[in-house]
Amino acid sequence: MTILDLSKVNVTLPSVEASLGASSSQLQLIVSGYVLAFGLALVPMGRLGDQRSRRTLFLVGLPLFAVMSAACALAQTPEQLLLARLAQGVAAGIQMPQVVGTIQQVFTGPARAKAFGLFGSVIGVSTAFGPTLGGLMIALGGARDGWRWVFWMNVPLALLVIAGVIWLLPNSQAGPKQKLSLDPVGILLFGVTVTALMTPFLLTTGASTDDPRRWWLLAVAALAAAVFVGWEGRYAVAGKAPLIPLKLFRISSFRNGTLVIAAYFSAIPAMFLLTTLFLQLGVGVEPVYAGMVSIGFALVSAVSAWYGGRLVINHGRPVVVVGLVVILAATVGMGAAAAWAPAGIVEWVMAGIMALAGAGGGLVVAPNQALTLGHVPIRDGGLAGSVGQLGQRIGTAIGSAVALAIFYATIYHEGGHQARDLGVFRDGYRFGMLAVSGFLALALLIALVDMGARRRAPRAKE
Repeated sequence: MTILDLSKVNVTLPSVEASLGASSSQLQLIVSGYVLAFGLALVPMGRLGDQRSRRTLFLVGLPLFAVMSAACALAQTPEQLLLARLAQGVAAGIQMPQVVGTIQQVFTGPARAKAFGLFGSVIGVSTAFGPTLGGLMIALGGARDGWRWVFWMNVPLALLVIAGVIWLLPNSQAGPKQKLSLDPVGILLFGVTVTALMTPFLLTTGASTDDPRRWWLLAVAALAAAVFVGWEGRYAVAGKAPLIPLKLFRISSFRNGTLVIAAYFSAIPAMFLLTTLFLQLGVGVEPVYAGMVSIGFALVSAVSAWYGGRLVINHGRPVVVVGLVVILAATVGMGAAAAWAPAGIVEWVMAGIMALAGAGGGLVVAPNQALTLGHVPIRDGGLAGSVGQLGQRIGTAIGSAVALAIFYATIYHEGGHQARDLGVFRDGYRFGMLAVSGFLALALLIALVDMGARRRAPRAKE
């Protein structure tokens, strides 16, 4: 449910613009504000879940998510929608770390890998089905107010999940109750770091009106990160519980796995977004049909994630490497299809290649999750999972911004702001997908490094 809102809202922006009269910058913030609030809440809520009941935090985050979804649907101005989206992102950040933390605590050994396989299936389906559901809601609700249906659908979903939490989920507190320690200074420094890091990318559209001064925030992020690391080290030496135990990053499997998934999520949401924009703006495909191109990815990745969760038990990191090779080849194929497939056929060709990509994608998320958390202490499961989720959100923000900037900059350069020529959009998509392929190549390189380290480790012990 929380991941769906990262992708399905993208296709509603023209409808929001027509209904509320939102400006382009407001539309950008309606999407990016959710990502930013989501990322800011993840790590503190993961820490709180490790120290208290994860079940209780579910029962805080889920009702808040439902209420804020209704507030989004009822918004009468762009400002009201933006505020509701920010609160909705906080609610998503409260509950998401509890998912990984609960899996980490309740399941062990091969059962944990299988559980992460199911988790990866849900992530894959949610990521890929988002544009389709968004387009379908607009088709049902109308071009002007269909976007409200996209938010209303969260309310019954949240109520169903709340019922499941109450009746099915164990009250899995990690160990005996301990004194609450949330490291308020660390939270403040962490918030400044993440906000300064993500904001320049979230405000990047590729248009000539983008303010170049936004990149100075990266210097602020670097300074805040250095202060944060210094503070966390001193906090731990004083015998207190830091917001992020830096010792986690001494675990090579956790460090490498977090980098792999961050690079992967820099690519995949950007691929879906670019494909939807290319088909709608360039080819002229209706939103609901443009979204359907990713259905094959969703279905195939759900199946391959299930098997990937089993394969990783015996084969380890090579499963992720194979998945990355497959999806990297598919992204190259997507760029080639956009360049040469004729209009009227290109969406069908892309749908077939997307299904192939799904076979690789399913072998990445769930197996990588199991490998990343394999050596993390159970007491830190929620926190470690939330750090991984933060990497995904930062990757999504950076990857989408880079790919969109290249896409729109190419279109503006070749055809101007009123470009309608399909050839211009073909070039924009092709160059944008080069960035997507670059992020996937980076993920593959890190996975190969990790695979080599794992193979050397047993020989070192001998």
